[in-house]
Amino acid sequence: MAIAASPSNDLAPKDFLKSDLESEALNLVGIRSCIDETAYIWDLISDTIEWENNAAEVLGVDSLDTLATGHDFNGLIAAEHISRRQEAITNRLSDDTERGIPYRVQYRFQPGGRRSSLSIWLEDHGRFWPGEDGKPLLARGIVRIIDDSYIEEQRLLYHSDHDELTGQLNRIRLTEALGAVIARSIRNNSPSTFMVISINNLTVINETFGFDIGDEVIAAVGRLIRDKLRAGDTLGRYSSNKFGVVINDCGPGAMQIAAERFMKAVRDTSIRTTACPLTATISIGGAVVPDQASTVHHVMNCALQALDRARAKRFDCFVAYEPSSMHETVRQKSMTVADDVISALDENRMRLVLQPIVDANTHIPKLYECLLRLHKEDGSIISAGEFVPVAEQLGMARLIDRHTLELAIDLLRQRPSLHMSLNVSGLTSLDRDWLASLSDLTQRDRAITERLTIEITETAAIQDIDQSAYFVDCLKDMGCQVAIDDFGAGYTSFRNLKRLNVDMIKIDGAFVKNLLADNSNQVFISTMVEIARTFGMKTVAEWVGDVETAKLLAGAGIDYLQGYLYGLPIPSEDYADVATPLPLLRID
Repeated sequence: MAIAASPSNDLAPKDFLKSDLESEALNLVGIRSCIDETAYIWDLISDTIEWENNAAEVLGVDSLDTLATGHDFNGLIAAEHISRRQEAITNRLSDDTERGIPYRVQYRFQPGGRRSSLSIWLEDHGRFWPGEDGKPLLARGIVRIIDDSYIEEQRLLYHSDHDELTGQLNRIRLTEALGAVIARSIRNNSPSTFMVISINNLTVINETFGFDIGDEVIAAVGRLIRDKLRAGDTLGRYSSNKFGVVINDCGPGAMQIAAERFMKAVRDTSIRTTACPLTATISIGGAVVPDQASTVHHVMNCALQALDRARAKRFDCFVAYEPSSMHETVRQKSMTVADDVISALDENRMRLVLQPIVDANTHIPKLYECLLRLHKEDGSIISAGEFVPVAEQLGMARLIDRHTLELAIDLLRQRPSLHMSLNVSGLTSLDRDWLASLSDLTQRDRAITERLTIEITETAAIQDIDQSAYFVDCLKDMGCQVAIDDFGAGYTSFRNLKRLNVDMIKIDGAFVKNLLADNSNQVFISTMVEIARTFGMKTVAEWVGDVETAKLLAGAGIDYLQGYLYGLPIPSEDYADVATPLPLLRID
């Protein structure tokens, strides 16, 4: 018996289950009948299907008798797609047994039988109701014809929402899903969880087997995690080796259980790749919303902080976010520093001060180190040591270095007798755009560049020795001198020191501070002097605070001294070219 079309679209499962399919109550399909779609009710116990009146016309069969049972209908589905429909109707994508469990599937349909060359593509979607054993008892659905343009449209729509490699949601859609869950958790006053999952050994896999094998591992880990999700939870790719998981109705205890389930699934699985079977482990950081965070940005930060602690462990590990007053204080301070730096740059409230570097024997200034000061709107002054480290972590170092360079070159033009040293951050020492800015600002005028020494830290120099050597060579080609700052804090080898070909090394002040009482520091100073002389480099001792230390350094062969013994840094406008020994300022 065919099903009559009805405007109703709200049937409870009891309406389908309380009588046999011949009852007129089963005519309440609730779907508009049209030329390219039809509706059905499928009793999986008896395997009978009741179709809407237009089914034969839409599907291109001679009679509804050929579609009377599930077995008959499956016999007209292309062989390679025969299991799709059955799998769709048995997969539990939710636990909503009251309204029915949704399904959606596409497959190729052959109205004339599998030996016929005629075929059409169908999209089949609806809801099914399971029995006590979880197996479907009844399904209600709509079948519509789709063409190539529709398939392509759906493919493009899918790729706009999903990550191409893993097939999981992309970061944009993951963020939207997280926002929706946060809003629902707040509205319902029920906790949910967001986790960030990182693949631990991916770097080793990439370096050993190549990035294509690494991609296979990423995709496989995504599938393993997805298979352990509950219905209604969301998985997306957060970044290159990280996944984000949104878990509904999940408090701290359930979050721990879910994380252990994910870790075990990945740890215990041998991942088949085109190279060889591989294993992987994951680390997980998680946060509970809305208790620990109530915005998308905040909850992601909390989960990432927890992940950082988890990754510090030796093996796969889960760490739940724990609020920290100290961390919150640091975060607030960082935000304040960022605001201060941006406003100071925009309003030209950065100033230079100069600290003398004197000849160790004559105490006459040889050059001045250029230091940056931030003048706040309230008139207070912040030294570079208070805001530069935070600015570097926030990615603002290049902005500061570029502005400092502009101030320094302008000062060199105004003071023709001034010789200056200028610090640059580790990022800038690898930045060719900064070199281009130096060339543009000075116009390669050697009357300026030959009075400028650029200081790079030892730790930055050895991170990429090839790039650092290029940076040094470019500076020297323009006429600048180059110094390694904080020498001794890192692990520069003699070979690397020779390769960098710098003009000066500034010995880390930690070796100078207690020089009189520490014999090992005295040996270090003497060794550095010998090495520098071997390579034709000058030496500077920092943090010189008393006359006795200055005498000991001069006796060891140090060329230049720098520290509060020779005065506090002075504003650049107070600089005066006086080639006389500086009065000593004893520091008790």
